[in-house]
Amino acid sequence: MTAPGVTALDSVAAQQAFRVVLEALARPGTPMALPRQTMESLAPAVVPVVALADPTIGVCVLENPGGRWADTVATATSAPIWPAEMARLVAAVRPVTADELRGFSRGSAEAPEDAALVVLGVADVHGGPRRWTVSGPGVRGTATVTPRGAAAGFVAARAEVVGAYPAGIDILLVTDDGRVVGLPRTTTITEEH
Repeated sequence: MTAPGVTALDSVAAQQAFRVVLEALARPGTPMALPRQTMESLAPAVVPVVALADPTIGVCVLENPGGRWADTVATATSAPIWPAEMARLVAAVRPVTADELRGFSRGSAEAPEDAALVVLGVADVHGGPRRWTVSGPGVRGTATVTPRGAAAGFVAARAEVVGAYPAGIDILLVTDDGRVVGLPRTTTITEEH
């Protein structure tokens, strides 16, 4: 990964990343791989937002002080940068707390499409301290992930956020090596320690 300053993904790479996002959300708990070329100049957690954003969608990049990924996303997509609680696309390249998770836009029963798609960067989807059993539409039986880098309290906070379905948020976990796990609002997560 190089320093921020990329323009846009080329159309083929953007289409490939878009397909990975759709497939990850359609098959919750199953890791999908982002195309390698999309990560040559972008942080993996930024790739889905760059692939999906356009000038009509408010985006937010949560990063450490001094980070420049928000500028990169704005330049690459012409999307307006909005506060996290209003954005429809959120890329978190730093850890997100359970309280932050509760603050993202959930949409409403009348307008569930106004909810955020939140892309969370994690070190890995395996090897973490908590086991998540994933079930629901798109999952054959159950799937298991043990993410490294998800906040303590994540599962409980997410359950609150998706409790008023069809309102709620959709989440993509994106690893440092570009694997993507979808957790749409229709997915149930049971946590074991």
